[in-house]
Order: sequence, then structure tokens, then C-alpha cells
Amino acid sequence: MRGRSALVLIVICAAFAAYFLNRQGSPATGPDQGGSNPTSAGPGTFSSISPDLVLVNGTLGQQQEQAAGTGVVLTSTGEVLTNNHVIEGATAVQVTDVGNGRTYTATVAGYDRSHDVALLQLQAAQGLATAPLDTSTQLSVGQQVASVGNAGGTGSLTTAPGTITALNQSITASDQASGSSEQLTGLIQVKANVRPGDSGGPLVATSGKVIGITTAAGSTYQFRGGSSTAGFAIPIARALAIGKQIAAGTSSATVHIGPTAQLGVEVGDAQSGGGAAVIGVLPGEPAQAAGLASGDLITSFGGTAVDSPTTLVTLVDRDRPGQSVPVTWTDQFGQSRSATVTLGTGPAG
Repeated sequence: MRGRSALVLIVICAAFAAYFLNRQGSPATGPDQGGSNPTSAGPGTFSSISPDLVLVNGTLGQQQEQAAGTGVVLTSTGEVLTNNHVIEGATAVQVTDVGNGRTYTATVAGYDRSHDVALLQLQAAQGLATAPLDTSTQLSVGQQVASVGNAGGTGSLTTAPGTITALNQSITASDQASGSSEQLTGLIQVKANVRPGDSGGPLVATSGKVIGITTAAGSTYQFRGGSSTAGFAIPIARALAIGKQIAAGTSSATVHIGPTAQLGVEVGDAQSGGGAAVIGVLPGEPAQAAGLASGDLITSFGGTAVDSPTTLVTLVDRDRPGQSVPVTWTDQFGQSRSATVTLGTGPAG
């Protein structure tokens, strides 16, 4: 709420506090800013009156680094909507339900990288509170909203009140971890203090219903084309439609179902021309077995030309672990080489 008076901020915060008070029938003192564990949050904290959200924690690859985000509970049996970049690169995902305080192992049912949406399934989940969704109300510039999430990965929910500043916005999201980039379109732009960790959480209207899924930049996931003070959210109707498609097990050119295939290379943009430049090869993975090495340039995958790292990532996404695929590349000495590789099982997303 930069540039607005303290009075306006107080009014907006009060409106959201009033909503959650009415929703639960118990006193609300505002968001828990202290970094407390949501499983032990006491009465009156924001965590204790937001039972339809989850805290998402992913373990990333061989480095065992941790990534944090938020999710929205869609079904009582544990289908959770979040951002793809929240779980991207994760070898394990743990989810804590704010409503009951329990932590579940989650599997990634599927994802759509091009829209930054993923669907999680919590194992052995029953009786979870589900989020109220608004897929039909016409949104407007100036409308009061709030982003709710695990800002900063502290393990506590906070709220960032603000306003809608634009609709149907487009930004480029680049992922330094995979070397790929995606054009995200049709986004809701908000002026609010949206931070890493809020990703995958709800954008909420004053009605208390979810109107969007917040997508926030992180350490390796960056935006181009938006204001540095702007936050963005995927309209809930679009995110929900993708989630339902994943739940139905229906793959498409952009929707991936089930485990992720892995070639086993780290790639970047080629210095000249097309292709995906190999900047690293993971030991023991299919690429190493095929003879790929740093400095090579992948030019074809599965019979389709590769003109960028993003194209290679998209092509690998369409395949499944265990599938055999022809790969063509130019080695660092300028020689054309090819091999058929059997794809391994990689991290999620």
C-alpha cells in the first residue's frame, strides 16, 4: 500500500479482519507476523482462522535445499492448487494443513509450466476444510484485495492488503534453475506487498472468496515486464480449470501428468544460433551415459528441432520416465552426434 495514507491501510486491514471474524465466529487479532509454527498457533492468530490453506515445503535435488510456498485446498481429500515454480525441482514435498495442523507427504499430480500451475495430492488426507472460490465475479481496477501466504517462508501466514491496478497483464517468468522462460498472460496485477513464499496462495476479495492464485518471484524465479512494486495473480477460473484437467489425468501440449522425465543436463542460451547449450551434465543420468558433455549444443530431441532451452524443457515435459528418445547435438569440437537415450525420473515440475 505504498503511497497511500495510514488511514486507508487501517481501513483495508479492518475489512479483512472483519471478514475472517464473521467467518469463524471468534476474535481475530490480525496476521501472525512472529514466525510461529502454524500447527501450534493459538486462538486469534491469522493461522488459526485460515483453515483452507496449506504451507508447502519442498526439498530440492541433490543439494537438499528447501523451498517454501503456499497452497489452496480444493477438496476435503487433499487436492491442493499451487504454483508450478513452488514445487519445481523438488524431490520431496511436505505440506502442512493450517486447519488441522497436520503435515502430509504430497505427490505432484501434474503441472502446467506455461501457466505456473501445479496440483498436489496429499496422501491419506480426509476431512480438510476447502477454500471458497469465486470464478464468476467481474474484477475491476481499484478493487480491494489481499494476498495471503507464507511470506518469507517463515511457516506463518501473513496478509498483504492492496488493490487491483490492472487486468489481463503479461509478464515473462524466467527460471534460472532450468534455463527456461515462460510468457504468463491474463494475469491480475495488484499493488500489495507480495513476497516469495506467498506463491501459490490465494488472492482474496473482500467477500472472502478466492479470486486468484498469487505468483511471486523468488531466488531463481524472476519476472520481466512488470513493475518492481507489483504483484501478480492467476485468475482462479483459469487455475481451477487446469487443476481439474490434471485431476482428470488429461495431458496436453502444456499440461504434464505424473512423474517428470529427466535427460540429466543443465542448459542455457546458445551464444550464437539456436539450440540449448549444455552447461552441466548430472552424473549417472541418461545424458552422461549418451556421451553429452559441457560445451555441447543440443539441436534436436525426439525428432523435433531444439531452438532454445525453453523448447528442450517443453519437449522433455511431454515424455515419461523410461521412454527412449533420439537426441542430436553438436559437440564442443563442432562434430554432429546423436544417440537414443532412455529418460530417467527427475524432480517435479
